[in-house]
Amino acid sequence: MSDARSYELFINGKWRAGGSRASLPVVNPATEKVFASVASATVSDLDGALASAERSRKAWSSRAAKDRGEILLAAAKILATKIEAAARDLSAEQGKTVAEAIGEYARAVETLEWNGRHAEELSAQIPLGPNRMIVPEALGVVAAFTPWNYPAVLIARKLGPALAAGCPVILKGAEETPSVAVHIIESLCQAGVPDGVVSLVFGVPVHISRHLLSSSIVKILTFTGSTAVGKQLATLAANNLQRCILELGGHSPVIVCEDADLAKAIPAISEYKFECAGQSCNAPSRILVARSLYEEFLSRMTDAARKIRIGLPDDPATDMGPMANARRIEAMQRLTRDAVERGARIETGGTRLDRPGFYWPPTILSGVPKQARVLHEEPFGPILTVAPFDTLDGAIEEANATEYGLAAYFFTEAADTQRKLTNSLSAGAVSVNYLKGVSADAPYGGIKQSGYGYEGGEQGVRSFQILKMVNGLSSFG
Repeated sequence: MSDARSYELFINGKWRAGGSRASLPVVNPATEKVFASVASATVSDLDGALASAERSRKAWSSRAAKDRGEILLAAAKILATKIEAAARDLSAEQGKTVAEAIGEYARAVETLEWNGRHAEELSAQIPLGPNRMIVPEALGVVAAFTPWNYPAVLIARKLGPALAAGCPVILKGAEETPSVAVHIIESLCQAGVPDGVVSLVFGVPVHISRHLLSSSIVKILTFTGSTAVGKQLATLAANNLQRCILELGGHSPVIVCEDADLAKAIPAISEYKFECAGQSCNAPSRILVARSLYEEFLSRMTDAARKIRIGLPDDPATDMGPMANARRIEAMQRLTRDAVERGARIETGGTRLDRPGFYWPPTILSGVPKQARVLHEEPFGPILTVAPFDTLDGAIEEANATEYGLAAYFFTEAADTQRKLTNSLSAGAVSVNYLKGVSADAPYGGIKQSGYGYEGGEQGVRSFQILKMVNGLSSFG
């Protein structure tokens, strides 16, 4: 790259400024000031990425899976040496604390490592019996679209399994957090990924998606983002029957049963909810509490929210930095105003902080009517609603009463209650007395309007493979 603060495209093994003279601004959410720029791809740039990916496809897919895995392992080691500096770049672009950014990069390293270690075994032939086997093969060129909230983890979750499976990838990084894609691509290149196997483009999202998905070269779409955009991309992908892996929105409930240990539940909920200023599709957003515990829970949860230290993301004393952009502030204002107008009470927070930057405090709402938008629209920010329940069946019904089904959480020590909630909650992932990010070895995906397909683990690699059935061979090759 020519300038650490002027982020470029990466096509066919070379960094380039892009054909468009116009660049896109990168804004520091803690100051609201532009401090970097990112290149914007033209049709010519995108065609170059498509052509180079197609040229590299056969050689990369036929390369020994062990070699592909070793490149991913080497890239993980290289990226690990950059974590401190890369985390500061991410913090400045996105607003999460440096400590959060370091943790995110550590998860990205773990993801590359996992896919590197398992590349060979997941590309091996699978015997089914006499003269029958399955031969995993790379499906083809991948178009990967990643968001700004957890860019390091999500880029790794797309690049790692795709490259392990033998698929070239055209990555559209998030224009608001460009440094992350650059650091990871640089690590892969230093590790020996051949020219054309990985491309990086930035620009106007709708222009990039329409052009890439209109090409028959692209065989797979993988996207993390909002449900609305995911549906638009799936519609585009349908024209060429491109396989889709979509991790979309969430609106995660937490059920706190009457036997829950509040000393464990409240800090667990608070820490996971307000990480990244609540800008996570997995973050809990609707808390349902057994009525016998409701008043105590609400008081203690409100106190925990008030104690969160808000400040500059590079200050070690800060617990929560700003939101990523003005769009999220506007959404918080709109959802809070709607809830209050319908009769909800603000226990704490509820108003943008009067200081430079996109700062919105942890906000607890109680008495929220069922018609309020905040109970149906993904908040994607530091807003929690808290409500009591009288019966477990009623709590389950309320927990499932959204169009989303990504994650759900509950707190109880009773084994029978754990079984009932596990079997009854409509979500792709359910956690018991526990809230934490997704690990690299586990498949993860949503149901209902939260998407389809899986990222992570064996299923994540299989998403980029054809499982070719072979019958009648006299022996395995």
